[in-house]
Amino acid sequence: MSEYILEMTDIVKDFPGVRALNGVELRIRPGTVHALMGENGAGKSTLMKCLIGIYHKTSGKILFKGKEIDFKGPLEALQSGISMIHQELSPVLERPVSENVWLGREPYKGFHIDHKKMRQDTIELFREMDLNIDPDEKMGDLTVAQMQMVEICKAVSYRPDVMILDEPTSSLTEGEVAHLFAIIRKLKEQGCALIYISHKMDEIFQICDEMTTLRDGQFVGHDFAKDTTVDQLITRMVGREVSDMFPKIPCEIGETMFSVEGLCSGKQVKNVSFDVRRGEILGFAGLVGAGRTETVETIFGMRHRDSGTITKDGQQIEIRDPQDAIRNRIALLTEDRRGNGIVGILSVKDNTILANLNAYKFPLDHKKIREDTDHYIKAMNTKTPSIEQPIMFLSGGNQQKVLIGRWLLTDPDVLIVDEPTRGIDVGAKAEIHTLISKLAGQGKAIILISSELPEVMGMADRIVTMYEGEVTGIVERSSAQWDPDHIMALCHGQKD
Repeated sequence: MSEYILEMTDIVKDFPGVRALNGVELRIRPGTVHALMGENGAGKSTLMKCLIGIYHKTSGKILFKGKEIDFKGPLEALQSGISMIHQELSPVLERPVSENVWLGREPYKGFHIDHKKMRQDTIELFREMDLNIDPDEKMGDLTVAQMQMVEICKAVSYRPDVMILDEPTSSLTEGEVAHLFAIIRKLKEQGCALIYISHKMDEIFQICDEMTTLRDGQFVGHDFAKDTTVDQLITRMVGREVSDMFPKIPCEIGETMFSVEGLCSGKQVKNVSFDVRRGEILGFAGLVGAGRTETVETIFGMRHRDSGTITKDGQQIEIRDPQDAIRNRIALLTEDRRGNGIVGILSVKDNTILANLNAYKFPLDHKKIREDTDHYIKAMNTKTPSIEQPIMFLSGGNQQKVLIGRWLLTDPDVLIVDEPTRGIDVGAKAEIHTLISKLAGQGKAIILISSELPEVMGMADRIVTMYEGEVTGIVERSSAQWDPDHIMALCHGQKD
């Protein structure tokens, strides 16, 4: 018997005009957590799709439990013992949690679904996973983090031999991540092999035993986590040293450009006040549910403002909807790139000009549209075969660059970036951080929201901390309070 439960050797995958995978290898031992590493576009998702039958490999060999396999689709993979939790969830929002867990394999009593048994099976599964969610609750009423945990429990219910987790913690709080890791360790003890895809280095070294790295569709190497450093792994992934992840360029900070006073919106935003100066990066830190995203969405006109004033360049402005915000040269790069950022079926070109259509007259000036799109593709160093490529086929980092280009095309004075590097690789992160610093250097006022405290502290000149919809403090970079422990205390509700 082989020591590996899964072996993928010399895997090649060709798309028209592109070789996405070229001789890739992956070997997984049972009872281990194996990180699959690489920048966005390195081929990780393509390799996993070849494994579970979404794509069919051009050549190469896959051995699972010692037998050569070539699954015709994900259902066959699932029934054979390989389950995958995708980064983009697709729950049935209008149906109860229990129906989502057992979708397609509901228990029957005669000719009818046995809802009582399905509910009881869900309760027992959640008890085993130590998950406190009502099986009768409508899926759409759960938080994204709760949906993620339900999806993980659903995958566990198949009792797989191999489980693939693609960015499983992107929407989870610190406590929920600890809960997930406890589940992973339990699965390891039961002999399950887990393939773990994440851009969060601390998680990789906390939970993974081994790692395989891909770059540009090719196998770079295999390492044991205990013998590898973060710097060595990053160098393998990007092919160069990323010496400064937070390249903060010293900028001249000018007068106050933008201020918010007494902002309230529903229960999520309570009397929020702050100001931003020209050339300044103002960071927002807080736990999930702190109200940071709700605050900037209210400013941008995506949410109803109950009270409060917004002032720009000394003049009070009225923002009722996003069009008002854009007219006042305010831009918002949203947190949910797929949900309300990109329009997946549209091209890179169409996505780039979407917020600036009025600039192209009618009929549309196609020559100028192409020139502007080409300019921002080059300026952002965006990797795309052409401006006509549907944006859904770009990596997450490249989608994010297109969205930043979209907003820069509106020539904003105030740029709000909400989780600008979530779910993208270290190389693209460094590029986006550099870009944000350069924009501040041009005199723009930047508002940066991030759930990663090192990112906020690495980039910001001041940090606004929030807890349950309220501002708990504003910390200056130059002050003695610029300390991660102090900032985390403010994020947990302590007030300055």
